[in-house]
Amino acid sequence: MNTKPVIFAVTACLAIFPPLYADDSDPEDRLSLEDALEIALANNPGLAGARLQAEALAAVPSQAGALPDPMLGLNAINLPTDTFNLDQEPMTQMQISLSQKFPFPGRRGLQNAAATKDASAATKLIYERRLQVKAKVRGTWWQLAYLDRAIETVQQNQNLMRDFIEIAQIKYKVGNGLQQDVLLAQLELSKLFNRQLPLEGMRDSAAADLNALMDKPANRPISPAMVSANTRLPELPSETYLLDQAVTSRPLLDIQQDKIEAARLRVDEAKKKAYPEFTVGAAYGFRDGTDPTGRNLPDLVTLRLGFNLPIYSGSKQDKQVEQRNSSYLAQKNIFNETLRTMQSDVARYYSRYNASRDQVQLYSGAIIPQAQQTVSAMLSGYQVNKVDFLNVLNAQLTLYNAQISHWEALSNSKQALANLEAAVGVENLYE
Repeated sequence: MNTKPVIFAVTACLAIFPPLYADDSDPEDRLSLEDALEIALANNPGLAGARLQAEALAAVPSQAGALPDPMLGLNAINLPTDTFNLDQEPMTQMQISLSQKFPFPGRRGLQNAAATKDASAATKLIYERRLQVKAKVRGTWWQLAYLDRAIETVQQNQNLMRDFIEIAQIKYKVGNGLQQDVLLAQLELSKLFNRQLPLEGMRDSAAADLNALMDKPANRPISPAMVSANTRLPELPSETYLLDQAVTSRPLLDIQQDKIEAARLRVDEAKKKAYPEFTVGAAYGFRDGTDPTGRNLPDLVTLRLGFNLPIYSGSKQDKQVEQRNSSYLAQKNIFNETLRTMQSDVARYYSRYNASRDQVQLYSGAIIPQAQQTVSAMLSGYQVNKVDFLNVLNAQLTLYNAQISHWEALSNSKQALANLEAAVGVENLYE
């Protein structure tokens, strides 16, 4: 009996005064954030798809600006159907022809320029996707790190609650405690088991998300490297500065500007479709036989110049101009929407980061130390029967909740910072 309170006090003190830093020697099977980023940037399917799409669109401008393929023709002209003899009639000839269509001047240049803008937008999309992948990897990794620490804290408190139950039972048996203390401790232990279940579910989901970002099987075991509860959270520039930087740095805005310019060029190209296209051709006809005088029949040369007549422009070319002009205006509206959404994202993540950062400082600098001192005082009073069991229990639960909330605030800070970096469009804001 005399040794139990001492054991209880030692166990509780170890729980309420955890080390400030986790073990710096990470096991080999633990995944660091840097390794996760490296794997994701190399293997992420969405990022790989963006690269391939950029390569595909880079090959379009030369196609769009090229002339149509020339037409080569082989013709049998005025062939008599009674004998199919090539030298029976002087009008019969075997002809070879070559023709080339020329769009109205300026159309090919506009098509090439529009396709070039599309290719430029696809190239910039790689950098936009890169920012998004990095933000998702960082956010998911920190969510996983928080959940691991939360589960670990719950399990530590489960062990501690078993010690509470044991001490409460001993004190009850010798007449120094109440049965309700035992029941209270057992109830809180059950609540801790209940708290662990959703945390484990969220952890499985976060692990699957991180595996997907790295193009790994969803059920592949994964554990983030241990991190310090005192991980550095940088001081950010002003919100105004970040908003201005986002306008100049965010690839998504450049992508939208390229799409606007491509749509404008296609409007101009559609207007030129109201003008005719020209076709130039030449043919050489070979003839056999002789004329009545015995002279060999000469070969014949044919020259052609043709052009289409856009007489249905009211229902065809003009409608295409209207269509492309609507697409152009739609792209301008998309740009404005993108700009406002981006500004909203910067402001939102900036606010979330600062709020979470303040919470981290509050938990580490005030709430957790105060809760530790309270638990220590309550334990001392409980051992000499000056504090009832409920107060000890509430103090320990307050500390337990503060420890979990501290890790959650740290994770939220890192997630907000990762999203803010992607919203601004830079890769050096995170650290």
